Amino acid sequence: MAVAPRASGGLLRELRSSYAFIERNMNMIRRYWAWEVVWLVYSIVNALSITFIGQAASSITGEALPPEAVSYFTLYLMVGTLIWHYLSVIFDIVSEAIQWERWEGTIEYTFMAPVSRVTHLLGQSLFAMIYGALHTVVILAVVVVFFQIDLAQAHFGSMMLMLFAGSLGFTGLGLMAAVLPLMWPEKGVQMTNIIKALILLVSGVYYPVSVLPEWLQIFSYISPATYMLEGIRAAMLEGARPGDLLVPALLPLLVTAALAIPLGLYVFGLAERHAKRVGILKRNG
Repeated sequence: MAVAPRASGGLLRELRSSYAFIERNMNMIRRYWAWEVVWLVYSIVNALSITFIGQAASSITGEALPPEAVSYFTLYLMVGTLIWHYLSVIFDIVSEAIQWERWEGTIEYTFMAPVSRVTHLLGQSLFAMIYGALHTVVILAVVVVFFQIDLAQAHFGSMMLMLFAGSLGFTGLGLMAAVLPLMWPEKGVQMTNIIKALILLVSGVYYPVSVLPEWLQIFSYISPATYMLEGIRAAMLEGARPGDLLVPALLPLLVTAALAIPLGLYVFGLAERHAKRVGILKRNG
């Protein structure tokens, strides 16, 4: 009869431990607030620059496009810019979790703490989602000031559902990429950025994947960003409901998350044990 209370107590303890990592990362942001301002300003300018391409469509093509076509193109680019920024934040924070521990000199304390690695990585992942969402909301608020955006037909329930499902899948990719800095302290972070760049290329962030060469389109099918972008664009531009997105976008995202998260945790566990055994856990590049 006492098993259930003990189990629930253990779960609460693990959740509190995960929150401790969220709180620690928030404190790190406050410490490096100047860099956060730089990163935010750069992200805002980048989002505005890309979205202005939509406004310049008539000038670039030399043809007078209908206002609704320009508006659609602008929204298309805006969605791609904001969603990719959000996903990039998640991927960077999760994949560089170990490197940040090395830079801060806390890796020994973290790995010796009486918390499971799942709890540690869960805290990192939750922080990444929260921070990415706040960052993206600020950018969206600035973008809205510059552009007249009509969201009358957008279905916000579908958008939030796709955002959550896509976050899970991208977290799984980040967990797998986090193995690279763990195994190769000198060049692991650079390798994670190469992976992120390749995902950007094949996921249809700024263009439909149909314009890619056929051999590249194959890789778009395994990227959760592809389905997330398609689903959110359908919800925002066409008012698609959750039922409309179930097969083309939501199910692939859930399958990706169900495969990527356990695989990422398993691979990370193998890499951690190897790093401890050969003595590269703390080593810096």
